[in-house]
Amino acid sequence: MSQTHAVRAREEQKVSLLRTVGSAYFVIAFIARLPYAMMVVGVLTIVSSARGSISEGGLSSAAVGIGTACFGALLGAAADRFGQRRVLVLLAIANSALMLLFAATVYSDASVGVVLATAFGIGATAPQVAPMSRARLVGVIAEKFAPDRRARTVSSTMAYESAADETVFVLGPFLVGILAAGIAPWAPLVGAAVLTIAFVSAFALHPTGRRSDQGRDGGRPASPVADLFGARILVIVVGMFGVGTFFGTTLTSLTSFMTDRGDGESAGVLYGIMGIGSAALALGVSVLPARFTPRARWVVFAAIMVAGSVLLATAGDIPAMALALGLVGIGIGPTLVTQFSFGAAHSPAGRSTTVMTMLGSSLIVGQSLGSALAGEVAESAGTAWAVLLPACAAVLVLAAGIVNAVLNRPARVSG
Repeated sequence: MSQTHAVRAREEQKVSLLRTVGSAYFVIAFIARLPYAMMVVGVLTIVSSARGSISEGGLSSAAVGIGTACFGALLGAAADRFGQRRVLVLLAIANSALMLLFAATVYSDASVGVVLATAFGIGATAPQVAPMSRARLVGVIAEKFAPDRRARTVSSTMAYESAADETVFVLGPFLVGILAAGIAPWAPLVGAAVLTIAFVSAFALHPTGRRSDQGRDGGRPASPVADLFGARILVIVVGMFGVGTFFGTTLTSLTSFMTDRGDGESAGVLYGIMGIGSAALALGVSVLPARFTPRARWVVFAAIMVAGSVLLATAGDIPAMALALGLVGIGIGPTLVTQFSFGAAHSPAGRSTTVMTMLGSSLIVGQSLGSALAGEVAESAGTAWAVLLPACAAVLVLAAGIVNAVLNRPARVSG
């Protein structure tokens, strides 16, 4: 009997996530999340160019975010109920069709209301590959890994997923700029539609999709919907909204900063400094010592975000701005990893995809509203006021981290 247990233990040690799901999974999942990172900036670009109105472009971007806010969590709940495959295939078809329709609508004589309604539809049908990927991988880890390896493996997986998100949220706007400048303003949305139908469908049909549909949460009955609105989950949603707002306000205010210097096209390159550092630090979270608890990580790295955003607000030249963005990158990547790890840990039974899509939705909503707000402030009050907004977003992330630390205090053992 002991020999059987020893053999089983050795076999469990050989299990790796890469071997279990296959390397192709990570390639497909990475490319499939690109359209999600392109749609907000793509909508802003095509509307601003075709209709000559930055204000209308900002409103359209905000409409995308509102659509995601209204339907993102519902789509996650549908995936928990009916399986990711069915939901994702339908979303891939609907979302790609709406992006093509939006491109045609913008160049037509359609009213602003029709444009905003179509933008809302894009957000409402957005296939949230990143949170669904997290839910799948957490399920695989729970099914295939020994209990004593799960916590660290989940942390490492969230680190990779967050680094992938960081890379995508930098690469997405960059691709939008390249396609818009090299082909036409409509090209980013057409490209995003092609990527959606090809790679979101491939992600949906990957074998891990079948496994997640058949064995969600070990077959346990789903927890009540009310469990999704507990304080320990809602504080993560608020923190994630703060991160998304930080992304949106930073990119838009940075664009205004560089435009004032006659080089607005280089904003994406400078923004990449933050993304590169953030992705690298996100990957390093898994090697942090256990004594540096997730509760403390969120607070410490959010504080670094605040410090970096203060430098960003006071930067008077490009080198100072680059330094500020580098410091911000140190904080934002590990903060994202920690937030998603808390989301995975606190997901009610049968609701893991719902929780992950709630977090993904709050991120994109924050980005959309942050971009629209910063654009309006930059246009009406100037860059000096717009660059203050990332600091406000960072303070929100820090405040949520402090509340999270209080809510997750370890229970005291009496006696």
